[in-house]
Parts: sequence; C-alpha cells; structure tokens
Amino acid sequence: MHYRMVESYRVDNTVKHQNILYLGTLESLPKPSQKKSLGRRIDELVKNKTHGSESMFQDADAEVEALAQRYAEEIFTKFQVDTEFRKEYQSIDTQSVKNDNVRELGGEWLCYQTLEQLKLRELLMANQWDNETIQLAYTHIISRSVYPASEFSTNKWIKENSSVCELTGYDLNKITKDKLYGISKELYKLKDEIESHLSTTTNELFDLTDNILIYDLTNTYFEGKMNSSAIAKRGHSKEKRSDAKLIVLAVVINAEGFIKYSNIFEGNTNDSTTILKIIGMLSERTAHLTTKPVVVMDAGIASEDNLTLLKKLGYSYMCVSRSGMTKYQIDTQYNPIQVSDKSSKPITLQRVTIPKKDDQYVLVHSEAKEAKERSMNDQAKKRFEIGLQQIQSSLTKKGGVKTIDKVYERIGRLKQSYQGIHRYYTVTCEYNEKLVTKIHWELKNQTSSQNMGKYLLRTTLNLQNEKTQWIIYNAIREIETTFRILKTDLDLRPIYHKTDEASMAHLHLGLLSYWVVNTVRYQLKQNNITHHWTELMRIMHTQKLVTTKMNNNLDQIIEIRKASEPIDQVKRIYQALKYKSKPFLRKSVVPQPILLNNQLTIYQDFNSV
Repeated sequence: MHYRMVESYRVDNTVKHQNILYLGTLESLPKPSQKKSLGRRIDELVKNKTHGSESMFQDADAEVEALAQRYAEEIFTKFQVDTEFRKEYQSIDTQSVKNDNVRELGGEWLCYQTLEQLKLRELLMANQWDNETIQLAYTHIISRSVYPASEFSTNKWIKENSSVCELTGYDLNKITKDKLYGISKELYKLKDEIESHLSTTTNELFDLTDNILIYDLTNTYFEGKMNSSAIAKRGHSKEKRSDAKLIVLAVVINAEGFIKYSNIFEGNTNDSTTILKIIGMLSERTAHLTTKPVVVMDAGIASEDNLTLLKKLGYSYMCVSRSGMTKYQIDTQYNPIQVSDKSSKPITLQRVTIPKKDDQYVLVHSEAKEAKERSMNDQAKKRFEIGLQQIQSSLTKKGGVKTIDKVYERIGRLKQSYQGIHRYYTVTCEYNEKLVTKIHWELKNQTSSQNMGKYLLRTTLNLQNEKTQWIIYNAIREIETTFRILKTDLDLRPIYHKTDEASMAHLHLGLLSYWVVNTVRYQLKQNNITHHWTELMRIMHTQKLVTTKMNNNLDQIIEIRKASEPIDQVKRIYQALKYKSKPFLRKSVVPQPILLNNQLTIYQDFNSV
C-alpha cells in the first residue's frame, strides 16, 4: 500500500484534487489511527505556518510527530509558499474587480533595503532602541530620501501617498509631525556613532581603503530671524543670501563620495579656520590605516598655516595654491601634457617651480575655463562702464549728484560692486570748486588676463606624472556632487526650524539620507547606471502598492494587496543592486465562509495507488 497527500477543494460545485506529496508505504505507522493522526498533524502544521501562527500542541505519538514535521517541511520546500501552498482557483465576478489604496512603493522599497544593507537596525538595537522606535527612525529617513520636505508636509505624504509605514511596520495612525521632529533629535544624539558605523560598513561592503579624503565646507541659510540662536550668524553666503543668517556644514568624504566625518560650525566661520578640529577627528578615524590618506582641499581652506599643520601631523595634501601665479617658472625638464575635462575640452598640464617652495606644483590651463572667465570679465567691464556713464550723465542733469564728496562716494560704491574689475581702470574727475564737471576712465594694460583659465595645483606628493596629480585633485568633484545632492535633491536649504537643536537634527537627517543616496548611486555606477537621484526616484515611483478587490461566486470579497510588476528600468536597478523587486503579498477573504459540505476548505486524505 502506498500513500500520497492530496488536497481536495471545490470549484463551481465540482470537487478538484491536487497531489501534494508522495508519502511512501508508511510501514512505521502500522495502525490506521496513526495514519489519520499523521494527516491531521501535517494539516495543522501547514495551516499554522501559512497563517503565521505557531502550533500549540504536538502529537503524543513521537513517530507520528517526527514524520509530520518532516513532511510539512517537505511541502513548504517543494512549493516555496508564503501564504497558501496550493494554486487557488475561484470563480470571480469580473465586473466587481477594482483597485484602491494605491500608494507609492518603488522608492521606499529601494531605500528600505539600502538601510538594511547598511545594517543601521543592528546599530540602533545595540543602543537599546525598541522595535517601534527603530521603525519610526526608518520611516523618517526613508521619507527624507524619497520625499524631502518639512515634517508637516512629510506627515501628509506618509498618510496620503506613501507605503513606507507598511514596509517599516510603524503604525500609520501614530504618525505626526511631532513624532518626526522627535525621532530626528534622537538620531542626532547618536551622530558620531552612526557616522562611524556607516563609514566602517561601507568600507567593508565595497572594499574601500580611504587613500584619498576630500575636505570642503558649504553653508545654508535660515528663513527665520534666529535671534536667540548660538550658531546662526551672518557671513559670506554661497547662495548670495546676504540678508539671512547662515550655518556652516563641514564634510570629509572619500573618493567614492562616502562621508568620513561631518561637523556643523557657526555661520560666520571662515573656511580656513575649521581644519584643526577636522584633522583631529580624522587622526582618530584613520588611526587603523598603515598609511595616512591624502587630504584634497580647495583654495579656500589651503592657507599656509593649514598646510603647515597637515605636514606636522604627517598628512600629504593636494590643493589649489592660493599664491604663486606671478612667481612660477616653467620646469623645462618636463614637457606639457594634455588631458581632457568631463566635457572633452582640452586641459594642459605643465610642471612648474616656485622659488623657496619645496612642494610640487603643476600649472593647469583649461581653455573652457579661460573662455568662461573672459566672457564674465567682458560682461563685468561693460556693466562697470555703464555705471560710470550713469554717474557722468548725472553731472549734467538738474538735481543730479555733482558735489565732489557725493560723486566720489558713488564711484566708491561702484568699485565695491565690481571689485575684480575696477583695478583694470584709472578713474579721474575734473571739478570746479566743489562740483565735479567731468569723469574720465581709461582701461589699463591687463597683465593678469594672461593667467585666465589657469591655476596651480600644489602637493607634498612626489609624483613623476602630472596626470596622476590631476586625477587625484579631480576627486574634489565628488564633494561638489555631495553638496549638490544635499542642497538640491535632499532639500537641505533653506532651514525653517526655529531652534538650534531642531536645526542640527535637520542637517543630520539630511546626511543620513545622503548615506542612502550615495550607497545606491555608488553601486549603480558600477553597472553604468548614472542617473541623478531625482531621476532615479521618478523611475522608481512607477512601481506602486495596490489593493485589488473582487467578489467570488460565494459572494465573498477577496482582497489582495500586492506590488505592481516593476517596469524594465526598475528591474534593471533592482538587479544591479541585488535587491528584491517586490516586498510582500497580503491576501484576505471577507466575510469568513460558512462551511457547507467542505466547500473551499483544505482537506488532506490518504489514497492508495
């Protein structure tokens, strides 16, 4: 006698059978009651597992229990089930089918898997965070990455547009803007620990060595007055917002764009004064390296004092020289080398020397940069001369400004507006007693125009190839990308918060989102997918989470909540990242069926063959 597991179910008043598993002769169970017990026990184990519950009882017969556990596991292995192991066929009223509760899924699912890849959950659990708090933290970081907005707008987006809470498990009804504010502050308390963890994790994931580190600063501005703030100060705004108070963000990244260290300074902090604190932290973070990394900086940070400090601490550096454009001499031992910029425009590299300097220098001449500078120079000259003409015409108008003091005051203000241009001009005035009668201006010889499109690269590295020096310096383009993503894609500017604590938490949340963005983009670039983040999100938003409802022939409402199939572009992104393409499937039948003649129930029996 041989036995098999068979599922019986009814479709259109016809009983159907499906073979589930061959069981053999079952010689170890000689009694018929044991075989019946085995069937019931397998049925119980399968139903408990498919419905997410645990079995409460074991069969008293040890042999029956062992076989039931073994066969139940074989069923799940064979059918690879999540909910029901069998294919389910039902008669559906096609007129009743409708889709509702459609929510955005693709971007959220992408970012969720990235946070798991970065093992952020493990770090938060190690800091004794409970599951609900971790779910809220995930919800806010993902939301900032996918839909960067204020906490007020984010709260509405989560409740009305996004499936993020279904992914993280956080109760949608508990989401408020105050909860979002609160979790940002809690994350900021772990800033240094999170930053160190993510730095180590990405190095291990992608086998990075941090041989090159890039340091730069940017600032963003406040929309409010911030009168009681200790960090909001007036300074030089890189967004030309001289009317607003600022805050300075300093970031150190590696050549792959991952943050190694970040800090926040007062808004009036000078670029060149921040490096002492940064280098101290870098020494701590890079102590495990056998060779200290090369620090790449822009000219604003590369003061002589800072370069001397780096040398003293044993760091090599690469920067744009702040001086020497009038002192350099061509090194005739080296021929000029030509390379191309990212737009395929020619750039010439020439080794040069500067008297009494031990560092190595390379003169860089970019034709595209020269053309741009000449155009800007010509435009500024034109505007400066228009300003002088306006002052001149005022001398002949009734009520115009004519007194010597007032005329020179206007000229002074004009020079202040065109500080890079007025030095090319000689401006003189003719006057009669206390009134100016005429203004003369003359363009001087522009000796400095010979250096348009040129700058000097300076390094302590002993490089035999100027092209290598150029490649190392061009790593600084990564930090430009970092700041663009932070300010534009992740909407880090302006800051609307009214307190320093909330402002710092806001900036830190943006940096956490940047970790998600750069982790995704770095992996995609290895697969030649180079979209900007906003374009990636546009593509990912094509994948939705949908509830499909329909009525069957028993007047039951079947609800299936399922992710839409990803389009080809989304599939390619998932495949490049080695991420799953869909998160889950949820199915329910309401109301519960009234059992009549075993219709639509799972019933296992043993049949001889």
